[in-house]
Amino acid sequence: MSSYLALLRENSNYRRLWWGAVISLFGDWFNLIASASLVANLTSAGTAVSYLFLARFLPLFFFTPLAGVLADRYDRRKILIVADLARAATVLCFLLVRRPEDLWLLYGLTVLQFALSALFTPARSAVIANVVAPQDLVTANALDSVTWSTMLALGALVGGLVAAAFGIATAFVIDAASFLLSAWFIGGIRRPTAGDRGRRTEDGAVTNVLRQDRAGWLDFVDGLRYLRGEPFILAMAMVKGAGSLAWGAVNVLEITFAERIFPIGSGATGTLGILYAISGLGTGLGPLLLRRWLGDAPFRLRWAIGVGFLMLAAGIFGVSQSPSLPWLGFSTLVRTIGSGTVWVFSAALLQMVVPDRVRGRVFAFEFAFLTLTQSLSTFWAGFAQDRLALDVRQVALVMSGVALVGGGLWFTLHWRGRWPLIVRPSRHE
Repeated sequence: MSSYLALLRENSNYRRLWWGAVISLFGDWFNLIASASLVANLTSAGTAVSYLFLARFLPLFFFTPLAGVLADRYDRRKILIVADLARAATVLCFLLVRRPEDLWLLYGLTVLQFALSALFTPARSAVIANVVAPQDLVTANALDSVTWSTMLALGALVGGLVAAAFGIATAFVIDAASFLLSAWFIGGIRRPTAGDRGRRTEDGAVTNVLRQDRAGWLDFVDGLRYLRGEPFILAMAMVKGAGSLAWGAVNVLEITFAERIFPIGSGATGTLGILYAISGLGTGLGPLLLRRWLGDAPFRLRWAIGVGFLMLAAGIFGVSQSPSLPWLGFSTLVRTIGSGTVWVFSAALLQMVVPDRVRGRVFAFEFAFLTLTQSLSTFWAGFAQDRLALDVRQVALVMSGVALVGGGLWFTLHWRGRWPLIVRPSRHE
């Protein structure tokens, strides 16, 4: 734990980036609960909530490629600030939604909010490698995982209490304020966070990879060409997506487990609360424990990703066989330790090996691929139950096999060797 506190204490740039994440993630859960409650209050249609989640999900896939280009073309710190300020204004407009006929506005504002989130996420992933030393990248990503997990538990709980006690409008105002605070913290970052346009290389030559006469989408294609020429980096960029093929479906299946098999409380909210709390614990502690066991060396990080896939497969298999809620909870813990490990260590490896000039586009590709595979996995979970007559346990069993195949493929790549060398920042970065 001392290494995490030391990073926050000694690296003021990362500390500001981290505080921005803490505050904005906390506000995100306020927004989710408030939006879902608003939809439920305005209409009784079951598809209305589905449309809300669709409006939150699809923009991440469609806008992320362009976001990656912008992250490599312009100052990433400024992109983060603009995205936060624009999201604050967007969330405040949610207050205009008051009647059932205003639902279209809610969906439209949600699409805009998450299009801006698509702009924010690749830029932030790229900025971490700008403000953190290579030897601290695993520490930074593990701390990010703990932060996300903690905010999952606290943000959802406090957001629900605030919406219930003070109203939905208050939750939206707090969410908007969280984006403003995040922008203020990020604005204090002083280390260079621009892409490679006009930056000098080690030998003093001026790079100009992203020429003004190129369209943004052609720049993104250049990023894909880079990945095609670096198959091992491409594999690392697809790791999260491969894992989400399994865990995306389980996120849907656990709702069925909560409602039909192990219900606690009205609408099984008690069971879901327990499972979400365990998920936050697993995704937060998993990377910390495996890092303590295996260390930070790139070879060991690649080994840890394989272990993460095996734990993911074992956890989902346990879910499929759960005879009781405690068993389901323990299996969820194992599953999320595995998914958290895959998430954190793959991000750290990418930040270590991807050159700064294409880092934004590589993380954009990673995020877009993750979104696509998670969509497919989520669709499969419902399709298999509704159209293939598979019960929830059978679907979970199939997903454990998917995770096991992903782990097998990763171990095959891991043992082949010839991985790219770690990229060291130049004196001009």
